[in-house]
Amino acid sequence: MAQSKIVKGIVTDPSGVPLPGASINVEGSTNSASTDFDGNYSLQGVNATDKITFSYVGLTSQTITVGNQTVINVKLAESTQTLNEVVVAYGTQKRAKVTGAISTVTSKDIVAVPITNAESALQGRAAGVTVVNGAPGSNPTVTIRGLATMGNSAPLYVVDGVLTSNLSGLSPNDIENISVLKDASTTALYGSKAFNGVIMVTTKKGKKGPGQLTFSSYVGAQTVTKRYDVLNTQQYLQYAKDLGSDLTSRAAEFGNINTNWQDEIFRTGLMQDYNLSFSNGTENSTSRYSAEYLKQEGTIINTGFERYSFRANNTQDIGKLKLGSNIGVSFTKTNPERSAGGRTLLEHAIKMAPYFPIYNESNPGGFQGPSAVDSNDAENPVRVANLGYQKINGLSIIGNIYAELEIYKGLKFRSQVSLDYYTTKDHTFVPSFYDGTAHKQAFSTTNETNGQGQTIVFDNSLTYKTTFAEKHNFEALGVITKIDVKSQSLAAGSQYDISNEIDQLRYNNGSLGSSNFVEKNIGYIVRLNYDFDDKYLLALSGRRDASSRFGANNRWGNFYSVAVGWNIAKESFMANSVFSTLKLRASTGTTGNDRIDNYQYSATLIANYNYPIAGGNAPGVSAGVASNPDLKWESKNDRNIGLDFGLFDEKFTGSFEYFNNKSSDILFAVPLAASVGSAGGGTQMQNIADIKVSGYELSLSYNDRQGDFTWSATANFGTSKNEVTALAPGVTSVLGGPVPRAGLENFSRLEVGQPLFYIYGYKTNGIYQNQAEVDAVFGPGQTIVKPGDIRIIDRNGDKLITADDKTNIGNPYPDFTYGLNITAAYKKFDFNCFITGVQGNDIYNANIFDLQGMNRLFNVGTDVLDRAIIGTNGAVTNPSATVPRAKGADINWSSANERYIEDGSYTRLKNVTLGYTLSGDVFKSYFSNIRFYVSGQNLVTLTKYSGLDPEIARADTNANSAGIDLGRYPQPKSVIFGLDVTF
Repeated sequence: MAQSKIVKGIVTDPSGVPLPGASINVEGSTNSASTDFDGNYSLQGVNATDKITFSYVGLTSQTITVGNQTVINVKLAESTQTLNEVVVAYGTQKRAKVTGAISTVTSKDIVAVPITNAESALQGRAAGVTVVNGAPGSNPTVTIRGLATMGNSAPLYVVDGVLTSNLSGLSPNDIENISVLKDASTTALYGSKAFNGVIMVTTKKGKKGPGQLTFSSYVGAQTVTKRYDVLNTQQYLQYAKDLGSDLTSRAAEFGNINTNWQDEIFRTGLMQDYNLSFSNGTENSTSRYSAEYLKQEGTIINTGFERYSFRANNTQDIGKLKLGSNIGVSFTKTNPERSAGGRTLLEHAIKMAPYFPIYNESNPGGFQGPSAVDSNDAENPVRVANLGYQKINGLSIIGNIYAELEIYKGLKFRSQVSLDYYTTKDHTFVPSFYDGTAHKQAFSTTNETNGQGQTIVFDNSLTYKTTFAEKHNFEALGVITKIDVKSQSLAAGSQYDISNEIDQLRYNNGSLGSSNFVEKNIGYIVRLNYDFDDKYLLALSGRRDASSRFGANNRWGNFYSVAVGWNIAKESFMANSVFSTLKLRASTGTTGNDRIDNYQYSATLIANYNYPIAGGNAPGVSAGVASNPDLKWESKNDRNIGLDFGLFDEKFTGSFEYFNNKSSDILFAVPLAASVGSAGGGTQMQNIADIKVSGYELSLSYNDRQGDFTWSATANFGTSKNEVTALAPGVTSVLGGPVPRAGLENFSRLEVGQPLFYIYGYKTNGIYQNQAEVDAVFGPGQTIVKPGDIRIIDRNGDKLITADDKTNIGNPYPDFTYGLNITAAYKKFDFNCFITGVQGNDIYNANIFDLQGMNRLFNVGTDVLDRAIIGTNGAVTNPSATVPRAKGADINWSSANERYIEDGSYTRLKNVTLGYTLSGDVFKSYFSNIRFYVSGQNLVTLTKYSGLDPEIARADTNANSAGIDLGRYPQPKSVIFGLDVTF
């Protein structure tokens, strides 16, 4: 007979934390054991041929043949079924009982890509979610299921039950999972805040067991390698002559140098992150504490972001009473990209003459720029970025405290107070300077804006869960929630003529202004969930909201949802099928939106308004933005059909969604005629439009967790199409967009039957080759257009080019988004590859307007070397030219046209990571886990877009500025080296 022996060891979870209560069983026998509080076990009477199975609820079981081993330590892997609970509004729910559309991103996926903002972790990982990143310290633009409103389209963020507007102060290392709620069945309980969807964030909590200390760090470099091809000094001087300016002697004055201004504003930026956390727990309490320091140098000079963040999560059980708190504090410092004269640094860099040196010690300030003789008013971008400074310091406190009492079996009362508090200080100092006669400042300037705000939410809820006759499962929730918001800001500026050494505000040519507002919201919430034997599901919810942003007549809004589901896989006729999950679900419901400025329903006054009286300016007041007492809620009706499936014990899983949403009474600031006399911006907030948004979403996953080589793949795909279906009586169209600049108008347009804020402009058809072609369109002598000018299509055939010839020339929103994530592990090695992309969106590349407009003397792109040239006979001498003649007709550059529209589709290798975990007795004595890795981001981008980066951030939070590249901050390539250690 084989000799038996004792086998012992420790069982840990995927992160190396000991697991108390794990089960250890010898297959085919009653010999078993369980781990103690420290994860240790001891099993007697074990033979070498025995197979031992280690299991724990929520983790994948593991079976090991004993052989000659006497010590077997096991780390149980995360199971595909660990996500059997999903975070929903005001609680959690078993995934099998979810009837709405929810996508979940786990901590493993979040930390796989080194990121500064947690929102970036959603890019390409959640179907139907579009994420566009911006400059360091800026909040990514997140859109869920396309565009359903014309104002602020950002989703609501909920961190451990705390409502907030972004995740900028939250370390990605502190996140356990993110749930994206996408339809009314899941969002209606948040009422007015959930119009654009909800992103629920659950942070990591302490776990029962011995204390565990974890340290992680990475350091790396970021760079932007792409440049616009612009003229060098020799080419520029010839081009200037063609435009009537001989600058040969001017270039010789500076030594005939050749400055590449793009190379001067871009740099290699260092990125580093250090994170330390400690977690422990007893039978009655848990706690987790963490601290992080993050520093990211921007790839544009003098830009960057720093964050210190701290978090403490605690729970305490006292009999039937559970107490808890989740507190996060962050301190941030941002050096934003600076601008001057309404131009970004990139615009200055591509327009600046190449014969200028960067520095000139004889000039006050030490920089060189143009004078009147240069016929160029671009500013020295290095001076704009480096002379003086701008710093934005921020403090954020997000947290809650709560108490939950079990009054009776299944009946719980919970009371929670949440706080979202922030302060900001934006300080800018610019000393005096003289670059040349075009740009000079004889004094120093100091400007500062201080802001402070808080949101306090009081939630009181009552929950009852019960089961009747073993198969009728019932849950009821009632909540009363009250939201109080306060905000105030103070802005001041001054000049100092004596010295550049005094960076303080003073009343010398000063400016001063302040603002504050108070916002209140109250909501009454009811949710009922019923299922029969986990097979047939019904979910009902309702919310009644009141918002102070509307007048008394329309202050209240009612929102509801109805959802049903059928767990087909639980039917008896599916008992022997390959489906471990097969669930059909459908939902409909409404959400509301009140995201407009406060007090739009009421008349307001502007205090700093001057009146001409007796030949002078007399201070007074004037009417502000035109009031509208009839403002009412935006409302959106969501309809969703979904199918969830899992095959072969969840080895292959997926979901399919179809949604069709209709938004009504959309709020928008409509421009008013100048004759109205509104001094507050010439707009009035109105309910003016109805919008339809529809699309499909598909998510697929495969997991192979057996053997030394394990791998998994997750793919998602989402489409979205929006259309304006109605406008208010008397409104035929609305133009919008970011603040226009020289030669660029507002060209985002709202119109029935078209996508929301499509790009509005002229269609083109090449270049006029001779005068006969011009006369054939306009008639002899009827236009200033000449050969070599752009051929604008006369759509209505009236032989005139007017606004009536404008049409849809581009849609800034993609037809679909997609992502593919592949992870693999072989023994001590691990690998991750993540690809994301968008397809079908258009970008208005205003940089090409700058590089090819040629309406005045700036540096331009090398494409203009092949511009249309007019011969002595008045005809174009190079018929293949696609760039019009220099200083041509206004129509070449004064209005939006499809010459500047480009395909913004791209496929990007967002991340690739290779890691190695050290092992052996020498390491086990000190570490539970130690891992090194190298990671690359944005290394490869496949796109037809000619700009520096197809991932274009909006100019602001409004939808009408999407898809317009005004020289936006490009996403860098980066290589990072990291370390993860668990003690």
